[in-house]
Amino acid sequence: MFNPEKIAEFPEKPGVYIMKDKRGRIIYIGKAVSLKNRVRSYFQSPKNLPVKVASMVPKIENIEYIVTDSEVEALILECNLIKFNRPKYNILLRDDKQYPYIKIATSQPFPRLEVVRRVKKDGARYFGPYADVGAMREAIDVINKVFPIRSCKKDLSQVPLKERPCLNYYIKRCLAPCQGSVEQEEYDEMIKNIIMFLEGKQETLIKQLREKMEEEAAKLDFEKAAILRDQISALQKVLEEQKIVSTDMTDQDIIAMARGIDTVCIQVFFVREGKLVEREPFILSNTKGAERKEVLTAFVKQFYNNTNFIPKEIIIEEEIEDKTTIQEWLYGKKGSKVYISIPKRGEKKKLAEMVAENARIYLEQIENKDEREKLKNMQALEELQKYLGLKDIPHRIEAFDISNTQGTESVASMVVFEEGQPKKEDYRKFKIKTVEGPNDFESMREVIFRRFKRAILGDEKFNNLPDLLLIDGGKGQLRYAREALRELGLESIFTIGLAKEFEHIFVEGKEEPIVLPEDSEALYLVQRVRDEAHRFAITFHRSLRSKRNLKSALDDIPGIGKARRLALFKTFGSLEGIRQASVEELAGAPGMNKKAAQAVYDHFH
Repeated sequence: MFNPEKIAEFPEKPGVYIMKDKRGRIIYIGKAVSLKNRVRSYFQSPKNLPVKVASMVPKIENIEYIVTDSEVEALILECNLIKFNRPKYNILLRDDKQYPYIKIATSQPFPRLEVVRRVKKDGARYFGPYADVGAMREAIDVINKVFPIRSCKKDLSQVPLKERPCLNYYIKRCLAPCQGSVEQEEYDEMIKNIIMFLEGKQETLIKQLREKMEEEAAKLDFEKAAILRDQISALQKVLEEQKIVSTDMTDQDIIAMARGIDTVCIQVFFVREGKLVEREPFILSNTKGAERKEVLTAFVKQFYNNTNFIPKEIIIEEEIEDKTTIQEWLYGKKGSKVYISIPKRGEKKKLAEMVAENARIYLEQIENKDEREKLKNMQALEELQKYLGLKDIPHRIEAFDISNTQGTESVASMVVFEEGQPKKEDYRKFKIKTVEGPNDFESMREVIFRRFKRAILGDEKFNNLPDLLLIDGGKGQLRYAREALRELGLESIFTIGLAKEFEHIFVEGKEEPIVLPEDSEALYLVQRVRDEAHRFAITFHRSLRSKRNLKSALDDIPGIGKARRLALFKTFGSLEGIRQASVEELAGAPGMNKKAAQAVYDHFH
């Protein structure tokens, strides 16, 4: 445990403190106006500490800190470190990586709309995050109907291209910039209009389009005027569907929270020019034992750290911590004043209450769904216990699968399900080390031996033993897995093999397989576990293969060494992603410059 006497050495300056456990893992990150005073507050009597903090403090082995020039700098650093490390005891926007964004690469010629999962500092415009993917797709559909922008991934740094335009050109869904059919200036004007739409400024956009239509009509360019008329008509339809919720006619985000037994839902209503244009629910984790004020504060910081658009006013149903500092930080992001309001009466209070009610309803739906899912999973586990003749319900199931290509890059996956649900933090990957060639049997023996040997040696990552071990394969894979367990003295772990062809379950010592009823929840569960192990193994294998191919493909390019190869792979994800990237995008990767980027681009083109 951390020695509180060391706190005397901490500076009385603003900064970020990083708490680590005995294994060096970051378990909590916080900011402080005075590092010394803030860290000292954790080491008072446990009776005076919130339950969550009291349970965390004994696990603190070391505390590091980073001094900053101001509290605002500390807040920004805290947000970024939490996002990157996702510590166990910080309140977290549940896996924000899964929320998609709409990206427009405005620095590229003739940009298109892209759906991405990560925001990069690449000069592009990002809109989101969209917790409701359906709403995002709906927005994209409207844009594609109204504005004929390209959807292809072609490199348009030099146009016209030699090939013919795609079908979208002929059905008037694209202006064919690939053929030089539209000037960059005209296309950029269309992109500006799309950005206004995504910002929720439909009324302003319609007004501008109407003025443009009248100009074109005055110039007797009735074809362009007709196109603008159709765009205005389509946008007005969208506008009519939006509810007027504020008489201020300004840009607002309204935030409210609903709290369940183990779950917190925060609902955000996005009001643009007085109209409700979108709403998004967000689920937070690690909130048990935290005060409402702390939860709301954590959400505000994480949400606005991830989004590019900042409204003029943020309405929150109740007080948050660090209000002044957050306003100052948002001012720096937006470039103009941002007001955080906690209304006590009037129109804004009613708006906040409406958002809170929507959060409550959404949370109720989620909890009911979760409850139904729990009952369904329990039914599956009870059925599995019955069909397999187990003494106890298999609360923890581990599954293993082997993946290779003609015996090369052999890997194994281990996935874990607890109470019928994936427990992804316990997933593990293995590279096969001792087996040469395509030998799934010996590969299975190796990985089972390694996994359970580490448990015997006291490795905390492997110390939880399964109630049921599932091997992807038939009698052969099962036999070799059981041999590994016997060698380790762990033959008591119940093990089954699930053969793909007929979904038969094999158990050691039984000649005939167990055949689960086709309509049983037990069969559905074991299939889901087996398929997840297969997916995880395949993904790992493809990743290794892609890295190998990348290395060989980039080896002969001057100026591209190991560090740059790795940076390119991390940035673009695959060899194909690098191949499709422009010189500007390549140059934006860590450690790259314009010369190296040009060399990579020339290599593929």
